[in-house]
Amino acid sequence: MKMKLKVMFKTRPRGAFCAPSLLFLFGCSGDPGPVAPLPPDPEEVAESARVTYADIVLESYEDSLDAAVELDSALVAFVAEPSEANLEAARLAWLESREPYLQTEVYRFYDGPIDNPEDGPEGLLNAWPLDENYIDYVEEDPDAGIINDPSQEISAENLVARNEADGEKNISTGYHAIEFLLWGQDLSEDGPGARPYTDYVTDGSGTASNQDRRGEYLLTVSELLVSDLSGLVDAWDTGSSSNYRSEFLSVDAAEALRRMLTGMILLSGNETGGERLQAALDTGEQEDEHSCFSDNTHRDMVQDVQGVVNVWTGTYTPLDGDELDALGVGDVVRAQDKALASDIDDKLDECLALANALEPPFDREIATDNPEGRARVEALIVALNELSELFEDAFVEFGLDVPEPP
Repeated sequence: MKMKLKVMFKTRPRGAFCAPSLLFLFGCSGDPGPVAPLPPDPEEVAESARVTYADIVLESYEDSLDAAVELDSALVAFVAEPSEANLEAARLAWLESREPYLQTEVYRFYDGPIDNPEDGPEGLLNAWPLDENYIDYVEEDPDAGIINDPSQEISAENLVARNEADGEKNISTGYHAIEFLLWGQDLSEDGPGARPYTDYVTDGSGTASNQDRRGEYLLTVSELLVSDLSGLVDAWDTGSSSNYRSEFLSVDAAEALRRMLTGMILLSGNETGGERLQAALDTGEQEDEHSCFSDNTHRDMVQDVQGVVNVWTGTYTPLDGDELDALGVGDVVRAQDKALASDIDDKLDECLALANALEPPFDREIATDNPEGRARVEALIVALNELSELFEDAFVEFGLDVPEPP
């Protein structure tokens, strides 16, 4: 049965619209002129776009899982034989694992598998900011953290239970916990953290203390990362008739469009432009950047925007395989309002260029004594908020309720 896409038109400053039944045939001049081929039916485009979306979600989560498995292997090798070379290999694997995962953040904010309020793993995967002394020693306190508290069991069950316990900064699992365990505190103004590999040496010559517990902790959170990503792949897999993908492809087309656009609008403006950029710019503090231990925050911004581009354009380039290129959300909007779609095209290009223009390390970009860097960050914030407003226009265009920030 053909899904019905609720269509509503609003008055827009860029020009008046004709009645929907006449728009595709005559344009807005009132003069029919030559009869042109009919443009795509918005309902049919929306049906194709949601299938494309589900395929992109699956491909990007599969890539994230594959990269997490590679990271886990590197961590196992490092803990088994701590050395400077193995630490650098583990750090590189972490950086590489972030590239595909960051592009998946656009699938958040509509209570899908990643952030379902009952069992969504987002808080276990990517929660931040992270209070370092909740996990391990810090410069001011060599005995801080779960690692240095023998009464705390290092197990998947306990670390999951401890995550965000008694405070949203009490992060015990996920990418940023692994990041801190690999780099340590970032105490440098022009580089990342510099945790020594000897923090993991257990033959008595190591630094700090509880080296065996530190290695056990690192591998436990890595295994949790792989497990949580495996669950997301299963939720979007094509081989089940009872998973989230099946449900997503069966809901009303307008509801599917609402979910896709919700992730795009809230990631662009509220999350990336607000929580991650504006908050850091306001304080100018190193602790407020997203990937503060590794100084990888600039890539966070680029790949978050790239994830929105993927959904908008219906394209995705997997780590290993042929590029997926089909109808995307942009094609749905374009079939309804070419001018709005063109504006979003341009703004997405601008946002991606501005994100790529950020100069690492990000903590120097937001430093109060670096007006040029702060201007680059501010320009990206403005563009992301403008992009979010354009996505709001798309919500109104299709008669959808604009989502409230979480």
